[in-house]
Amino acid sequence: MTGPSKAASSSGFKDLPRVSTGSDGLDDILGGGLDANRMYLYEGRPGTGKTTIALQFLLRGVRDGERVLYISLSETRRELELVAHRHGWSLQGVDIFELVPPETTLDPDRELTVFHPAEMELSETTGLIFKEVERINPTRVVLDSLSELRLLAQNPLRYRRQVLALKHFFTNRNCTVVLLDDLSSSQDDLQLHSIAHGVVMLEQMAIDYGAERRRLRVIKMRGIRFRGGYHDFTISQGGLRIFPRLVAAEHHKAFHGEFVSSGNAELDQLLGGGLERGTNALLLGSAGVGKSSLALAYAIAAAERGEHAVFFAFDEGRGTIEARARTLGLPLQEHLDSGKIRFQQVDPAELSPGEFAATLRRSVEIDNARVVIIDSLNGYLNAMPDERFLILQMHELLSYLAQQGVLTILILAQHGLVGPMDTPLDISYLSDAVVMLRYFEFGGTVRRALSVVKKRSGNHEHSIREFRLGGTGIRLGPPLQEFSGIFSGNPRYTGTVLPEGPAE
Repeated sequence: MTGPSKAASSSGFKDLPRVSTGSDGLDDILGGGLDANRMYLYEGRPGTGKTTIALQFLLRGVRDGERVLYISLSETRRELELVAHRHGWSLQGVDIFELVPPETTLDPDRELTVFHPAEMELSETTGLIFKEVERINPTRVVLDSLSELRLLAQNPLRYRRQVLALKHFFTNRNCTVVLLDDLSSSQDDLQLHSIAHGVVMLEQMAIDYGAERRRLRVIKMRGIRFRGGYHDFTISQGGLRIFPRLVAAEHHKAFHGEFVSSGNAELDQLLGGGLERGTNALLLGSAGVGKSSLALAYAIAAAERGEHAVFFAFDEGRGTIEARARTLGLPLQEHLDSGKIRFQQVDPAELSPGEFAATLRRSVEIDNARVVIIDSLNGYLNAMPDERFLILQMHELLSYLAQQGVLTILILAQHGLVGPMDTPLDISYLSDAVVMLRYFEFGGTVRRALSVVKKRSGNHEHSIREFRLGGTGIRLGPPLQEFSGIFSGNPRYTGTVLPEGPAE
């Protein structure tokens, strides 16, 4: 939605103040929050986090010095206090009006504000709600849940009339209302969507292996431009952590497209001077051939320039990476200790793509990471609930990193060790540079070869070079000019002098 029109301005309308939802992520999706003094619907199956995000909405009001009210037709005060306690919250300052019987007693002499919905008429229930709102005069209200009103109404027409009555009642009050619905009806209740000013859907999905995945979608928001699509979220102590879908076009930062050195003059020469900032390079090869070691060289070179690098490891633990660095004589440990290099272990069974993108953004925007390594795309692929969208998400991620002037190094392991290789994912067309690493056998020994097969941003050497991993790091040999068929898996040597390979 664009800004207010001249007609709207001349008629005296002003842009409504925004009200925080209590979640920074949802506020970001909505471009600042909800319009004040409107009615909104949060809907989702039981267990999706509706009560938690509703409490966050009210607690934000308490922090802002507002009077807030939680009207409960399905949960008792004790249950709500337990939810709050588990999140480390206090409900002090939150007025709770419960229309359910207490767990400990059904004493008829108990305070008259406690009722059971099944024992009263719908009109009496709504009447009691109106009286409590008038008595407290809150600026934020949560009604949990509409399912109870639906049961009392017994038919859709009466139910719609009661919801409209609620809307008309709150229209004349300085109050922002959030209605919760657990979708207990047999079909989508679209009449609620037409009544509410905005609708937010929360979902929980079970996958074949690993933790369940949760996501959120803003279905409707009148007069508010919002970020569409699905947004991953998690429920942890402290409430819902919502990760807005990454849109690369929203992020751009000016930078100089200079060369980034690997710290190895021979490798930089092979790459035509090095890799440029704002580009990405794909390291492609079989397991153990040296892809991670090559990536580590870039991280260490960045740290020695005084820059920050982050290494996301989907496949290997920190101990394995540190041991490899010691074997190669790379000073990884000192840069980890100084904080110039940050190593983050990623469990693909527990992390959603949205959460990973949010973590990566924090590394770039808060820690000012200039080199990002993802090891490997195979592990990232396993983190995807639906691999059909991996390419789209990776495209958005790489576009964002490019606009931030970050050098991104992607590692992709191919299936097999020698001979023909299978690639589980073809992402080469998204890559600015592709470096292929291969094993080959010659003279009764297994050797390693490396070649730059693609570089969009400039010239590069087209030769295949042998390289060696040793105590002095990565060493490259001269071009293998008297070999053919190295990358096909059937090398043939046509020379007369046995090549010795790169020196240690």
